[in-house]
Amino acid sequence: MKNYKYIFTCIAFALLWGSASTAGKFGIQSVEPLTFFTIRFLAAGAILLLFSHGIMRYALPNGKEWWQVTVFGAFNTALYLGIFVIALKNVAAGITTMAIALNPLLIGILSAQTMKRKVLWREWLSIFIGMVGVGVATLPLLKTKHATLSGVLLIALCMLMYSIGSVYYASVKWKLERTTINAWQVFIGGLMLLPFAWLFESGNNSFDTKFFLSLAWLIVPVSIGAVQLWLRLLKDDAVRASIWLFLCPVFGLVFATVLLNEPFTLFTAAGALMVILALYIGQRVRS
Repeated sequence: MKNYKYIFTCIAFALLWGSASTAGKFGIQSVEPLTFFTIRFLAAGAILLLFSHGIMRYALPNGKEWWQVTVFGAFNTALYLGIFVIALKNVAAGITTMAIALNPLLIGILSAQTMKRKVLWREWLSIFIGMVGVGVATLPLLKTKHATLSGVLLIALCMLMYSIGSVYYASVKWKLERTTINAWQVFIGGLMLLPFAWLFESGNNSFDTKFFLSLAWLIVPVSIGAVQLWLRLLKDDAVRASIWLFLCPVFGLVFATVLLNEPFTLFTAAGALMVILALYIGQRVRS
């Protein structure tokens, strides 16, 4: 890939991926959290299933593969993003972006346990610095309506769910196409959330322009566009691509500050720098 095209691709990925929390925050201003993400997952899953089986004619899951995509969908979509969207109601979008950016570091530590590999001291250091960074950025917001302790704990829980799902995915010897796996896990995850949205939310929803724009953005540019850009970068050079993950929390903070008018203080800046440092240390370990 030519250098200027590569840089453009990297920046486009970071912009799109960093915008997810802000887009979600807009959506839940109109529609209740679980309802909003259930609709998103079912719609995105349906589009991916149509592409996978209707256009590409990839094989359907068979036998134990149904169980495998269901388990993956439970952790990677229903639990991870289901908990995330509830937390998003109580935590600033910029903070959630920083916290979620630490997922690769947590995945590294969990995968080391399953592979019987010794966790390096730099890996523990990166997690510690990253968590402290999120704490520093969040602390002043606990005194306002931009964050609650329960919301922060939910963010930590959803990060754990995502990491468990990623480790499970890596442990399975998949024979299915990647698009098929993604399509079914997203769709099944949406089906799992459906009864919870039905039972525990009041139905006080406003399907207005803000809702549809947020939904469209999360499905097309984020769920489809950003993922495809990321896969392209990984194919070119996985280690080099991981460096650009550093920009995701930066763009996330910019979007949240400009579009949502969330506070940006010295604590926010210090926390963001600590998160970026943590990601840098973690990337150096993997390289």
